[in-house]
Amino acid sequence: MRTIFCVTTLLLSAGSAFATGGIWCSAEDAAVKFQVEAGVTRGMGGPTFNFRGDLEVLGRPIGDDLRKTVFEDSNLTQYWLDDKELRLLVYREHEVANTYSSVELTILTEAGEESEEGAYDGRYSLAIYEGAADTGDDGTPAALTGKVSCGAE
Repeated sequence: MRTIFCVTTLLLSAGSAFATGGIWCSAEDAAVKFQVEAGVTRGMGGPTFNFRGDLEVLGRPIGDDLRKTVFEDSNLTQYWLDDKELRLLVYREHEVANTYSSVELTILTEAGEESEEGAYDGRYSLAIYEGAADTGDDGTPAALTGKVSCGAE
């Protein structure tokens, strides 16, 4: 009898460990338009799965390799989610004619006191690493910032 009880308890607890939710963020302003999303496993350390997204840098010329970027699972390099914050770090390299460039999207949000549950608002920062054309006098990459809205369930 004790064995049946233990097996039943184990199976019920395993079902809750595999429950899933999701995270998503989007922004659209004069500089950029993007959306990212992923599934999140509850338990087991909360890993993400099926991360994907699209980014368009509106100030770059059409046909420029860095104007549009598609993100995949491997591009979500870090994330943090709890009842107070949602943070994402997304990084993607581009290679054209043996020249490497990259985009790094950082999203920092907080749950508002008066916002609905699962809603996060904050700021994004987009760094574009490319040859000397996009760097300032101090060698820093071109950077764009703005407001972002996110959600989690």
